[in-house]
Amino acid sequence: MDEQESLPPHVLIFPLPLQGPVNSMFKLAELLCFSGLHITILLTENIHNRLVLHTDISSRFDQCPGFQIKTISDGLPDDHPRDGGKFLEVFDSLRTKTKTLFKDMLTSDSLCVDVDGKVRGRVSCIIADGVLGFTCDVADEVNVPIFCVRTISSCCLWIFFCLPELIESGEYPFKDDNLDEPIKSVPGTETFLRRRDLPEFCRSGDLTDPNIQLFKTEGRENSRAYGLILNTFEELDQPILNQMRTICPNLYPIGPLHAHLKKKQTTLRSSSNSLWAEDRTCIDWLDDQLPNSVIYVSFGSIATMTNDQLIEFWYGLVNSKQNFLWVIRPNSIGDEEWRSKMPVDLVKGTKERGYIVEWAPQEEVLAHPAVGGFWTHCGWNSILESVYEGKPMICWPYFFDQQVNSRFVEKVWGLGLDMKDTCDREIVEKMVKDLMVLRKQEFLGRANHMSKLAKNCLMEGGSSYSNFDRLVKDIKSLSNKVQSLLK
Repeated sequence: MDEQESLPPHVLIFPLPLQGPVNSMFKLAELLCFSGLHITILLTENIHNRLVLHTDISSRFDQCPGFQIKTISDGLPDDHPRDGGKFLEVFDSLRTKTKTLFKDMLTSDSLCVDVDGKVRGRVSCIIADGVLGFTCDVADEVNVPIFCVRTISSCCLWIFFCLPELIESGEYPFKDDNLDEPIKSVPGTETFLRRRDLPEFCRSGDLTDPNIQLFKTEGRENSRAYGLILNTFEELDQPILNQMRTICPNLYPIGPLHAHLKKKQTTLRSSSNSLWAEDRTCIDWLDDQLPNSVIYVSFGSIATMTNDQLIEFWYGLVNSKQNFLWVIRPNSIGDEEWRSKMPVDLVKGTKERGYIVEWAPQEEVLAHPAVGGFWTHCGWNSILESVYEGKPMICWPYFFDQQVNSRFVEKVWGLGLDMKDTCDREIVEKMVKDLMVLRKQEFLGRANHMSKLAKNCLMEGGSSYSNFDRLVKDIKSLSNKVQSLLK
């Protein structure tokens, strides 16, 4: 038998180089590895360097012989910030500079031997972030099947799919400044979606906006792939998924991705994919708190705020009289000297009932019994982690899919309160009290119900379990066809 034939299928996974997508794609890589596939995850050099600095990425997969990490340049200088405000610069560089490197890597033998000299077959399948449309171009050129994966919410992706219809109908650009005007050209959302719930770049009203130009082709680009992998589950998103199947019939809703490994017996220890150093002292602090008594506050890896916003949020938290654990990420506040400028009453209130860290082990925090609510920026990973652990949410979205997500949290899933476009201490105080005291049982009841659905879908016979099993079978079938062509 030819050596190539005896080797498992070799899948190359290429995430978008941001914290959320990298985190999700690592989870997917681990799952596929434990399904008997050889996996190469391709990281930009910048992301890899940060993971080496803050995690155990170098040794984490020692017990998983089918896994390897390779790096590729994103084409940007080392001092480029690569933050949310510069996202399109990162994307453009990937498209114009990394594309050629990616094709060269696939057509060479560099991926066929890992760092220990162990042989693996040529790449027989690609899984790439769907926003990286150039990966579909390269896959076609080298005759390798490709699956797209989207780590943003399905509800936002569906709006991207519908952008051409929004423009054609005249609903976009907006004719006036009324952000509460209903949106009617996104099937399945007619009863609750407003202008202010669209991704924040839609407010520019500029059809030449690079974001509009990029995302209005989502439906066409993602439908080029063999299938579309989504980090959600049928019981949460079925109405939207049914709409999406009209454009991309072959969907694989396999989420919550982060929780699959909790259901599997693996040899890998639990580990972080964080791009920041985690402060675990917050877990000790939570251990001393009563059940469901703490609201966890974190606005993710990209969001920033002004000093004025910080003060309003802080007063709202302190005035609510609720215990809080707050993540304030380095460089996330406009005024770098904010700590030395805090009013005395805020400092006192925080000592009495609050705890602040620069970064936290979020999955562990949300699973902690002391946490009764989550004030979040509504990044999709954060929402799924909260859903899985049964924690109701207050939503303060920052950008991209988060405006859409926050509307669904409140109006569709009934899992919390949407606070978008608001930064007022009295509103913060009221919403924290509503979530943690006045409507606590209402929100906890709904959150616990959805948590059970999220956990059941991962059990044998569950929707995400079955969709993942189908994905693995399809990858193996397509890979066998590729190997036959190479004979």
